[in-house]
Amino acid sequence: MSANPADVQFETATQATTAREPDGLAALLPRWHLLRDAEEGEPLRALLAVIAEQLDRVRDGVEQGYEDLFVETAAPWVLPYLGDLVGYRTLPGYERVLTTGLHDGGRAALADAIAPRGDVAATVANRRRKGTLHLLEEISERVAGWPARAVELSRQVAHTQPVKLYGSGQRGDRGRLVDLRDNSALDLAGGPFGATARTVDVRRADSRYRQGGWTPAGVALFVWRLKAYSLTSSPAYCIDRARNLYTFSILGNDTPLVTKPFPEPSPTLPHSRPGSSGGTPTATIDNVPAFIGRRQLHDRLADYYGPGKSLVIRRDGEDQPVPPSDIVVADLSDWRYRPRRGQVAVDPELGRIAFGSRSAPRQGVWVDYHYASGADLGGGEYERPEREPRSDADVYRVGPGQPYRQIMDAYRAWQHDRRADRTGPAGIIEITHSGAYQEQLDFDLDPGDRLELRAAEGTRPVIRLLDWYSNRPDALNIRAVSEDCAPHERPRIVLDGLLVAGRGINVTGPMGAVVVRHSTLVPGWSLEPECEPHSPEEPSIVLERTTACLQIEHSILGTIEVIGDEVSEEPLDIHLRDSILDATGNDREALSAPDCRHAHAVLHLHRTTVIGEVHTHAVKIAENSVFTGKLHVARRGVGCLRYSYVPARSRTPRRYRCRPEQATGIRPLFTSQRYGTPWYGLLADRCAEEIRRGSDDGAEMGAFHDLYRPQREDGLRARLAEYTPAGTDAGIFFVT
Repeated sequence: MSANPADVQFETATQATTAREPDGLAALLPRWHLLRDAEEGEPLRALLAVIAEQLDRVRDGVEQGYEDLFVETAAPWVLPYLGDLVGYRTLPGYERVLTTGLHDGGRAALADAIAPRGDVAATVANRRRKGTLHLLEEISERVAGWPARAVELSRQVAHTQPVKLYGSGQRGDRGRLVDLRDNSALDLAGGPFGATARTVDVRRADSRYRQGGWTPAGVALFVWRLKAYSLTSSPAYCIDRARNLYTFSILGNDTPLVTKPFPEPSPTLPHSRPGSSGGTPTATIDNVPAFIGRRQLHDRLADYYGPGKSLVIRRDGEDQPVPPSDIVVADLSDWRYRPRRGQVAVDPELGRIAFGSRSAPRQGVWVDYHYASGADLGGGEYERPEREPRSDADVYRVGPGQPYRQIMDAYRAWQHDRRADRTGPAGIIEITHSGAYQEQLDFDLDPGDRLELRAAEGTRPVIRLLDWYSNRPDALNIRAVSEDCAPHERPRIVLDGLLVAGRGINVTGPMGAVVVRHSTLVPGWSLEPECEPHSPEEPSIVLERTTACLQIEHSILGTIEVIGDEVSEEPLDIHLRDSILDATGNDREALSAPDCRHAHAVLHLHRTTVIGEVHTHAVKIAENSVFTGKLHVARRGVGCLRYSYVPARSRTPRRYRCRPEQATGIRPLFTSQRYGTPWYGLLADRCAEEIRRGSDDGAEMGAFHDLYRPQREDGLRARLAEYTPAGTDAGIFFVT
């Protein structure tokens, strides 16, 4: 085992098989044997290739046998045996990973969630520090991947303190009664960073009904499950040009801002940070993705505002930040507060900005800020691992300082080079800036074209489709020019890492495939300030008389509408994977044809949340998914539903372990069903266990299946019970 693995985060070690030469044995034969074998059709070469494959397996097994001696490189099935040498106990559910096939691609995320590589490596070091608050925080990060703050609740219980001890300062840090003049303390009261005293609470901290924990033996682990995502140089949205009112979100909705978390220092290293007073350090508000309050931003403006920090505002050019001396923190609810001349009012709880008369922007406003979300879903600046570089495609870059300023300019350049035979059929238009692109997009693709419109790494461009024409639709149009091309010559287009607002996408003609990956097609086209959809009845994608195969991956989108000939054409294939299909209402159509008819399409769903009703020709497969509205298929004899939730009185193909079957009163409960809120699409903690743990591997149903929140929670509770002192009433408190 590693000598000092406590502060090292180990990844799941999958030993890559060394590339072997299948003709290695054949190359050792004399030349005349090879010539004679070639005359007879090379049967000897084929036999030696099979033998070489088995030799490679033996050689790889011998090499892996040496790697299995170390916890950093051991195979996953060896980890429990290494842990047994130091008395390690595996996390709940780990045996299920081993029995269901750890090397299966569908189980990789589950293995990462509960495979105890880093946990095994740190066993000895953790036991030396058993009972310390910082260890509990490390366990939360290592086992569940959630930042946390451990708090000794007994220090916040009100009690009578002896005058002698209080005067000597030995207990001056114990909980105190509320000082009504201290607004900062009032804002933090009752939370993970509060310091005010409370009366004794007889309820247990680990109670599953209603948590307490404020007892002389209470310890709380406050956990943040939402992650902070950054947006850089993003245009702010102007609500009222006359009064100079803006929102941080380019969609015009209220967005609570969160802090940019900094890594928590190790207790074995020198550390200095706000709030640290010696002893064993615990997480501060700077180490977790906490929502920024108005009082908090006012008191610590220099810590949160500025380039590279939690937020910054630029006006009249991206290189001109508003100086902190001009920033005033205010409550901009209903926009009643009016800043003075030269001031810029900021409301971090609503994500709003108001400029005074002398500070009014002339050329625009750009902002850097952090918002909260549950996972890497939809358009964002996070890393998109599925993207693979293509060496056979020319890249046309769009953005400030790039050869092209507009998307259509890059598209026309690619089309010109394509028809002049200066480039191949594959082209990539890459947007290198998180700005807004307001232009009419019409992509006319020839047979064999392979076009990819994508965001560069670390950017989230916004495509705003506005009212350009009065006599025709203003959607993002994707058209196949030729009507009689062979199936393998049909064009293909990929949209990757984008946010499309204002209108939807219209696909026509004999297309091959339309892929939407890690993108957001805003449900309802745009948002109101309270995150209400602007046009809830309008579709995000219209498939009109096309042969396109629609593939949606890790994306958020609104309604899909299919218009086609049901008599002479085959139904379209629509694949949704790890995505949210949102009709903005449970009683609206998420997938259908005009006039609520059945869409002439075959649906394939994997780990998808559908908000709304689905009327389709058939469902080939739907697994680990949630339907909030009724599902109605025309052909019940095709396909299968497995481990999914469908409402009662739905017309579906055959079901396998779906909910509800015989049980009544079970329905999915979401923290929020409104796009634009931090908790969008997440199942509530009080949701029925049949849905929260109803997937085939025990995870929750829906788009956030691969977070494996139930397994992470079980593992964290098991480790919390193991590493807290005896007799301590410890519990997990979910902040987000």
